[in-house]
Amino acid sequence: MNTTPTASRLHIGIFGRRNAGKSSLINALTNQEIAIVSDVAGTTTDPVSKAMEILPIGPVVLIDTAGLDDEGPLGQMRVKKTYEVLNRTDLAILVIDGAEGVTKFEEDILKEIRDKGIPVVGVINKKDLSNYSQTQKREWERRLGLRLIEVSAANREGIEELKLEIIRKAPQDESIRLVGDLIKRGDLVLLVVPIDKAAPKGRLILPQQQTIRDILDNGAIALVVKDEELEEAFSKLKVKPSLVITDSQVFKKVGACVPEDVPLTSFSILFARYKGDLEELVRGVKAIERLKDGDKVLIAEGCTHHRQEDDIGTVKIPRWLKEKTGKELKFSWSSGMGFPEDLETYSLIVHCGACMLNRREMMYRISYAKEKKVPIVNYGVLVAYVNGLLPRAIEMFKEAKRIYEEEVKTVEISSKK
Repeated sequence: MNTTPTASRLHIGIFGRRNAGKSSLINALTNQEIAIVSDVAGTTTDPVSKAMEILPIGPVVLIDTAGLDDEGPLGQMRVKKTYEVLNRTDLAILVIDGAEGVTKFEEDILKEIRDKGIPVVGVINKKDLSNYSQTQKREWERRLGLRLIEVSAANREGIEELKLEIIRKAPQDESIRLVGDLIKRGDLVLLVVPIDKAAPKGRLILPQQQTIRDILDNGAIALVVKDEELEEAFSKLKVKPSLVITDSQVFKKVGACVPEDVPLTSFSILFARYKGDLEELVRGVKAIERLKDGDKVLIAEGCTHHRQEDDIGTVKIPRWLKEKTGKELKFSWSSGMGFPEDLETYSLIVHCGACMLNRREMMYRISYAKEKKVPIVNYGVLVAYVNGLLPRAIEMFKEAKRIYEEEVKTVEISSKK
């Protein structure tokens, strides 16, 4: 409960050919026997993850992957899973077998990594078993345009130097904030948190926890109430809150209670900005008005969980969309790290708040949807929209507000033609 969520950790993916020593490397980095090590090529089948701390970076998750040179039908399925890991990788480690050296295969892998804009650390493994010269090493570095760290994962030689290179290459982006840039020290922020049968027993859900922590980190005051107690809470306040943040599912109820001069948004809208592209998700919401009978809608979630009787993804959102459009729509669902490849068959994608995905994975999904020309929206934006509260919920986000107003005008012009 007190550990850093996986989605908030720096994701470090380890890539290379079969039997290059990727599993031995993750064991050496963690100083634990995390991955199965064998001389048999292709031992690693599915990606294996391990959370750890690398100071001064902080919390990270290391991901061991199957060899990208795997063969046969099953091998190609493993390769596909490995390439999916790239979509959530913040920093890549390219492992080169010292006995094999650098070939076109390593050059192709590196190009794939760099094409995605991922910083990369190069490693020559098995230095204790290899006979390459320093002249050969310099030639490999020239071919790849990459400094190569020499290690022996089996003997844990060179691991500290590798950690230093990871620290040097680790991306840092302090510009993306959850809520801290919307408030100032001493502000009162009111959070509306429903406690119903869908709420986890004895704790708050991850977006609520993270938002509270960010408020406290920025020297503001967090006041948490249930939706049933909202009116009473307002009546007892001596000053108005600087911001009210609500769970999307009670947006309409909260919007009716919160005065118009008090900024109001939702946890899911904050996460749309924090984990993805709020402007693109706002742009996608107007596609709801263009849905026709028989159109397919994909509802995508970044995690798997036990479905409740009135689950938002399988029950509420389909109901709201049908009520809003008056159309007979066809719904499909995806969950976890899987994301459908046939996006072009859908007329709309409705994504969850992505609290269990890291930013790179969510941005990949949004970019893939744009590439396939399929509108995408997230739960919070959609719920605010169907309740008529979206303009208010994005009032503080100027670019998102501008895009929404432009989309409204475009729909109005099209309807008059």
